[in-house]
Order: sequence, then C-alpha cells, then structure tokens
Amino acid sequence: MPAQTRAKKNQDKGTAQKRGKEDQGKGAQQAVYVYGILPGDIELEDGTTGVGDPPAEVRVVRSGDLAALVSDVDLDKPLGRPEDLYAHEELLDATAAGVPVLPLRFGAVVASDEAVAEELLGAHGDEFAAALEQLEGHAEYVVKGRYVEDTVLREVLDENPEAGELRDQLKDADEDATRELRMQLGEIVSNSIDAKREQDLQALDDAVSDHVEASVVRSPTDDMEAVHVAFLVDLDSADALEQAVDELARDWGDRIEVRLMGPMAAYDFVGTTTPAQDI
Repeated sequence: MPAQTRAKKNQDKGTAQKRGKEDQGKGAQQAVYVYGILPGDIELEDGTTGVGDPPAEVRVVRSGDLAALVSDVDLDKPLGRPEDLYAHEELLDATAAGVPVLPLRFGAVVASDEAVAEELLGAHGDEFAAALEQLEGHAEYVVKGRYVEDTVLREVLDENPEAGELRDQLKDADEDATRELRMQLGEIVSNSIDAKREQDLQALDDAVSDHVEASVVRSPTDDMEAVHVAFLVDLDSADALEQAVDELARDWGDRIEVRLMGPMAAYDFVGTTTPAQDI
C-alpha cells in the first residue's frame, strides 16, 4: 500500500525528534536513511515503511518549519535491490501528490536524527524553504513514448529511396558479403529515427506547452525511444495535461506507444546540497 502524508499543523513544530544510537553499539552499525525534505506541518500515516529487508518504519524528523522523512538502515547491508529503489520512489511520489517534497538521491544517509535536524534541515533551512515554496501545488509528470519498431522502420524505408534500394539489395544476400551495405543501411535508419525523434519531441512540446511550467528532455536509452520528457506541472493543470497527451497519442496512432506517469516527486527540477553520504 503506498505511503501517504497529509498536511496538518503540528503543535510541536520547531522541535526535532531525537533518537539515540547508544543502544545499538552491540548490534549492526546503523545510520539514518533520508528520503526527502518537506514542510514541517506534515504528519505520516502509522505503519508507513521504506527501504530495507525487512522494510524499516519511516518517521518524521523536524526542525523549525521543515521536516525530513527518514528510517533506520543497517550499514552492513548495502541497499540496491529493486525493492529498495521502488520503496524510495513510492514514498516520495505518494507524498508529492499532497504536499511539496524535495527528494534526496537514492542511498543518502546521515549519522543520526540529530544530524538530520542540525546538519541537514538547520544548515540548509533557507535553501530548502525557498525550494519548497516554489514547488507548492506542483508535481512532476513524465511522458515516455516508444516507437513501434515495424511501423517506424517501414516509415524510414518508404520515405528514403536510398534506404529502400539498400533493403532490396540485401534481400536473400549473403550476410558476410554485404556487411558494408548493412552498415550503410543501419546508419541511414539511425539518422532518420534521430530526425523523427526531434520532430516528435517538438510535437509533444507543442501539445503540452500551455499546461506545464518547465521541462527536462531525457536522453534516449535506445534507438526505439521516441520521447522521454519530465514536466513540472501545476496540479490544477494535471487533467488538461492528461487530455493533451491522450490527444497526441491518438494522433500518433500505432507508430508510438505513449505512457504518462505522475504525479511524482520533482526529481528533475530540484537540486539539494546535503551532508548525506551514499550507502
């Protein structure tokens, strides 16, 4: 079940939760895993869990008008399982649907709750508060589209006479004897898909520009990735964004498979300088 937070005025705002580690000296060495920074007036649902095996219970550390979501981790059990990354992102994304959150990188730890309150929240309070104010009422959405391979290759061959001729020459030809021709065709196809990707990225930008406030284009992970763009969106515009993406997907038809993901934490639009270390 996704973890969720809700905004609520806290009577103890300004007092950091303190948790000593003295009683852990005989067991595994532990640290405090930090998920993200939030406004100080949030509350966490009981039973929320995060990273670790078994999953550790998440708690809130507060300092002034800021709070951090944290849990304990054993330093002798390095994180890195897919389940850990999923738990990290799930907690932050569920939180971002209700309140602004500054996500920390996966694997960030500090020594104790006191270090979270003093070295993280206290030392960077103005920076975090300003960033949270900018994110109020916003979340990240990601549009990811993949070319349908048969469709896009057929487009390239139909639109490029040279590619079509090379394809015909290679039919039933000996693979070793036509290596150079195959490389030539591969280069034409790759360049053609690159050009299509630029056109499709522009089409996406034109379709959603009225409903987003910022964007970050992610580099393609393979040749068949058509678009992969993160958008910072006012939550009041989320329905309009979804409608615009749906309309574009219909226009693209069977040539691009489109996914819209969100709301999620604004991973692509915040940068937090912290004393946290990677576990």
